[in-house]
Amino acid sequence: MPALPVVDMSAFRSDPHSDAGTEFVNELREHFQTVGFVYVVGHGVDPELDRQLFEVASEFFALPDPERRALAIEQSAAFRGYTILGDERTGGRADWRDQLDYGPEQLAPTAGNDGPAWLRLRGPNQWPPSLPHLPSIALDWMNAMHGVGVDVLRALALGLGQPLHRFDSGFIPDHDLHAKIIRYPARAEPTRDEPAQGVGLHHDTGLATFILQNEIAGLQVMIDGELVTADPMPGSYVLNLGAMMQTATDGLLKATPHRVVSPTGNVDRLSVALFFNPTFESTFEPISLPPELAAQTDPDRRDLHGDTIHTLFGENNLKVRLRSHPDVAQRHYADVVGPNTAPSNTAPPNTAANS
Repeated sequence: MPALPVVDMSAFRSDPHSDAGTEFVNELREHFQTVGFVYVVGHGVDPELDRQLFEVASEFFALPDPERRALAIEQSAAFRGYTILGDERTGGRADWRDQLDYGPEQLAPTAGNDGPAWLRLRGPNQWPPSLPHLPSIALDWMNAMHGVGVDVLRALALGLGQPLHRFDSGFIPDHDLHAKIIRYPARAEPTRDEPAQGVGLHHDTGLATFILQNEIAGLQVMIDGELVTADPMPGSYVLNLGAMMQTATDGLLKATPHRVVSPTGNVDRLSVALFFNPTFESTFEPISLPPELAAQTDPDRRDLHGDTIHTLFGENNLKVRLRSHPDVAQRHYADVVGPNTAPSNTAPPNTAANS
């Protein structure tokens, strides 16, 4: 029996307004009111894309260390590139993982641009020259997932009593999706001096996150006060919501805390996290819910235990990235964080410092 609910999108994709499509809509909303995480199947993405992405991810992490370090994320104001083991933090503690961050290929703002600082979150990716096939595979997968994410948000819109296309403007025709190709190196049994934090317990901050896992478990979800392992399920993506959706629905939908523990043994965990978030110009104001749903809201969940959730997504995204990457903050955002003071890496409890 899977630890998380399994939802099949196929009927909704065929006809959102059919009886089976409506059943999916209601099922999805109810799961996000309670558990906050699901496995998604029937999404229509070619499994060959997943296989190719994991294959090239293994090739990337097998590159000599200097080749990976040449793509250091510190070089990118857009937070694109390679993060070495222990250089990203959650809740003030180092995460034991390394990763390659990327997004859609974009131009960086022109020199001297006096617009908001979050415009610097757009820019080119950093790819290793020795793997010329990596960009096309990674971007093809992101483009395929874009369609899945749009369908999920359309289902949530209907489930919240909104028009089908309520959230489309943040993703069509342009988007600011962000992905991480992640390795969690296998390690010995944890000790006091070597904690097993792959990624610390946190909420995600945006709208929705998709997670593609290899065969090695490690993702744990907080359900009814207990951490439950979300075992890999072939052909599925794990889907959860972020703090912006929880806040916008007055706590009706949940941004559930979760973490990743380091694998033990001799096989690394690989995963790809796709943060399905709108364009940075998007605002996400409170959603006017129908009375029957408004009666089920939970304002105590609205503020996420003290973390400030901005309605302008660019502001919200930059806040989190500055917190999780102080090296990038100092090099590219000294005007925001101060020239001699790194941003705090201590996040409020159960809030994301790495999304």
